[in-house]
Amino acid sequence: MSGALKQNLTTYALEAGFAKVGICRPDAVPEIAARLDAFLADGRHGQMAWMEERKHWRGNPAALWPEARSVIMLAEPYTPAHDPLAVLEQRDHAAISVYAQNRDYHDVVKKRLKRVGRWLLEQVPGEQIKVFVDTAPVMEKPLAQAAGLGWQGKHTNLLSRDLGSWFFLGAIFTTIELEPNTAEYEHCGSCTACLDICPTKAFPAPFQLDARRCISYLTIEHHGPVAEELRPMLGNRIYGCDDCLAACPWNKFAATAQEVKYAARPDLIAPRLADLAVLDDSAFRALFSGSPIKRIGRNRFVRNVLYAIGNSNDETLRPVAQQLAEDPDETVADAARWAVGRLDRVSS
Repeated sequence: MSGALKQNLTTYALEAGFAKVGICRPDAVPEIAARLDAFLADGRHGQMAWMEERKHWRGNPAALWPEARSVIMLAEPYTPAHDPLAVLEQRDHAAISVYAQNRDYHDVVKKRLKRVGRWLLEQVPGEQIKVFVDTAPVMEKPLAQAAGLGWQGKHTNLLSRDLGSWFFLGAIFTTIELEPNTAEYEHCGSCTACLDICPTKAFPAPFQLDARRCISYLTIEHHGPVAEELRPMLGNRIYGCDDCLAACPWNKFAATAQEVKYAARPDLIAPRLADLAVLDDSAFRALFSGSPIKRIGRNRFVRNVLYAIGNSNDETLRPVAQQLAEDPDETVADAARWAVGRLDRVSS
């Protein structure tokens, strides 16, 4: 029964839009608790206090839901149709991480997970499921490696020989006993492309990340001013960073994204910094309705835009920054004054 159910589950999940499916036990990654403890002890989580507060569950998937017998891991590609690094040369335009250039993936993936979960429960009445997409204390990447979907590369993100690096992960925990897949092993070899390209040198060593230096963390999770020594390294990246993903040679095998909701909105591929800096709260919310960007709020977003303006070397953007130097939000005002100072040095 288990083998047939697993095969039918895989077939249905692929038909539902996922690109890869694998299964592991909830206790398949016992080593992650020690790795997480070391990461937290070094303070590499920065302001992400929730990682410390919920480490018991994050470090032990079996503790999250003790009744679970299997974890179904699923991958869904969002591979860009354009070069995500090209915008970095357009210094008066903003670089937004590929995954955030359209709809919020949490909503899209969770809806698909629930569809697969409902089908599964119809096959085995009386059993239970729980679905997770990146918001619960679940270590998706180690579980996905244990389920055979791919491996955590030297940049700590998941890679796959047949998907590349551009894909989301979703998890279905279930009380159903399913045969686990064979875990994947690392295929990075001597390559260090992802480490070498990082603008802030956020990787203390291969397979280790210091979030406090990661541009994705700094532009999304970090509250308040960013350390001045790091601001020039942000370049024009205002929400996330794709450099380490884009540099990976395994992307020559990247799967094509099938979900139209992941196709980049034309106005978000390389928006003008001048247009973004002037957004008030209502305009910000309107522009990013349904987008993951909305969750960081106008103030943090405009802070990031002002850092990009300061890095632009474009003197025509000085008045844009100047008008925000007395913004009610002190972090925005500080970023504006810093940008003005940087552009003043360009003209002098």
